[in-house]
Amino acid sequence: MWINGVEQFELSARDRAVQFGDGCFTTAAVVAGKIQLLNAHLQRLQEGCERLFIPLPDMAQLAEEMQHAAKGQTQSVLKVILTPGVGGRGYSRTGCTTPTRILSLSPWPQHYTTLQQQGAALITSPVRLARNPLLAGLKHLNRLEQVLIRQQLDHTDADEALVLDTAGTVVECCAANLFWRKGDQVFTPRLEQAGVDGIMRRYLMAQIASEGQACQLIEGSREDVLNADEVVICNALMPVLPVRKIDDVSFTARTLYQQLYNSCQKMEAS
Repeated sequence: MWINGVEQFELSARDRAVQFGDGCFTTAAVVAGKIQLLNAHLQRLQEGCERLFIPLPDMAQLAEEMQHAAKGQTQSVLKVILTPGVGGRGYSRTGCTTPTRILSLSPWPQHYTTLQQQGAALITSPVRLARNPLLAGLKHLNRLEQVLIRQQLDHTDADEALVLDTAGTVVECCAANLFWRKGDQVFTPRLEQAGVDGIMRRYLMAQIASEGQACQLIEGSREDVLNADEVVICNALMPVLPVRKIDDVSFTARTLYQQLYNSCQKMEAS
């Protein structure tokens, strides 16, 4: 782990990440010493800081630190956290002058390879996401809803959760975005009210568009997803997985999955 460029494991208890969950993060795949979609991850961090009014760190320096962390790694996960740093009184950030940069490496999740073959089983989560357009789309550090979703999921034999918001609209999974196909139409949830606009979601939407195909952003219901011909989930590490069932509804088609899987093979490492 590196904190502000120094290899260490100690973070001040006064850092606003600890005090308030104040900050944003991204999680990137490292393959053969290279970070997949590096520029997209840097853009996400910059957008997160701008929307949360966090002073931007030196992005060129951050990119260099990320590449240094990735160097020599065969296959691993790189997580980058940015916070406003130490300072302020109460909720106020007054006095926070130097953002904190936290980089860490973790082992590659091996189970995704198995799930690519057999498909992921989803269960509808009883935990609903609150609607909040001010934070919707962001990968901010306030992830208690996801912690509760994962806590519920851990008591089942499902691999992931189908997550709705408090209005009953399908949003995402616990740690992934989703697409579904009905006939030749492809859908993904709108994320103006809740959810995370994932790096892989953005990448795949761009790939679908480049192939002359429309991906419709909708406020879909659980029934819309269950009535689909095919469901696929994605994140920066999976990068895509076919869904074999949601609750008691099974899916066997893999047309969209194969299309998106092929698109992922085009990803360039930086």
